[in-house]
Amino acid sequence: MAHVVLLLHSESYRAADFLQAARQLGVDITVASDRRNPVAGDGEDGVIEIHLTEPEIAASAIVEYAAETAVDAVVAVDDQGVATAALASEELGLAHNPPSAVSATRNKAVMRRQLATHDVAQPAFRIAESVSEAQFAASRLGYPVVVKPVSLSASQGVIRVDKAADMPGVVERIRSIVETSGRGPEDPLLVERFISGAEVAVEGLVRGGSLEILAIFDKPDPLDGPYFEETIYVTPSRLPAKAQEAIRKVTAAAAKSLGLSEGPVHAELRIKDSQAWMLEIAARSIGGLCARSLRFGLGVSLEQLILRHALGIPIHDLARTDAAAGVMMLPIPRAGRLRAVAGVDQARAVDGVAGVEITIAPGQDLVPLPEGSRYLGFVFARGRDPHAVEAALRAAHAELEFDIEAN
Repeated sequence: MAHVVLLLHSESYRAADFLQAARQLGVDITVASDRRNPVAGDGEDGVIEIHLTEPEIAASAIVEYAAETAVDAVVAVDDQGVATAALASEELGLAHNPPSAVSATRNKAVMRRQLATHDVAQPAFRIAESVSEAQFAASRLGYPVVVKPVSLSASQGVIRVDKAADMPGVVERIRSIVETSGRGPEDPLLVERFISGAEVAVEGLVRGGSLEILAIFDKPDPLDGPYFEETIYVTPSRLPAKAQEAIRKVTAAAAKSLGLSEGPVHAELRIKDSQAWMLEIAARSIGGLCARSLRFGLGVSLEQLILRHALGIPIHDLARTDAAAGVMMLPIPRAGRLRAVAGVDQARAVDGVAGVEITIAPGQDLVPLPEGSRYLGFVFARGRDPHAVEAALRAAHAELEFDIEAN
């Protein structure tokens, strides 16, 4: 029986979905996590406790484990585990992305420079170490600009700046966010020219160095700043064929330029006048619970697809099964403590809604972007076309009421 080691961060949304996919495939599971996760450690599954913040040490622990128990694949569920998975897979001779390629996706400055070396379309950028450097960079690029930390994800710490006078406060704020996240406050900042236009997300799978696009998600809500909180994803895209082809070409060029060769890819791009610019590309699948909006072939989940590829199990059909599908990441409207959520049953009853998951329990503190990195939950919808899906998601959201008390 095939045996997979799943790398799960203790706060991952996706533990249950990946574990379910592995069990549906009938494979043995060992979970490697930064703590003994009760979701991952039930039943017959083994658990290896590792420190995902130290990839070399974590990879060594997996290799040591594999010396006694045959391992056929090492799969990272989230960003936190991709470096460990690449290092361990390389040592064990398993299908993997090169560690250098994965490392480039985890540092926005390295990624930008690598994309620039290969002339991949992306926003003009500069790296800044201080307020004065950030102001100089912005003056050269032209306002408005987007300032972001090189080491965070999910739009955390990403802020649009419209004039030089605002830059000192923004840099100080981002430095504080980076330090609170446990990273060094000395990390450089990325200053990018702001590109107006629509934004899309791309889900793909790289097999033997070749990228196959699984889905292009439209983001119908404008993402113009000052913060960049994502809400609705809908697929298939409603963009013109020429724009979608540009998205495919730029995403493939970005994956190739970074050296990604095996496994899932998630990318974010800006589109304007059928031109595409790469914003972010990661060596992992879509975050949160958003993967639940995707089904392939005869109802195969994205998690199953990823595990099949990693284990060398044949994949016969990458076509999506739904005419249209989408997800809404429920935004945090303001800081405070969540007291209760009303209207969940009503939201679930909306025509086209396939599910509503509230992922923050009452009593927990809410931290909105740019400081925060979580959502209140997720709404899923399926329908005859993208317009119907988007309408269902908005109608379900309108039914939800969040009782938040000030801290």
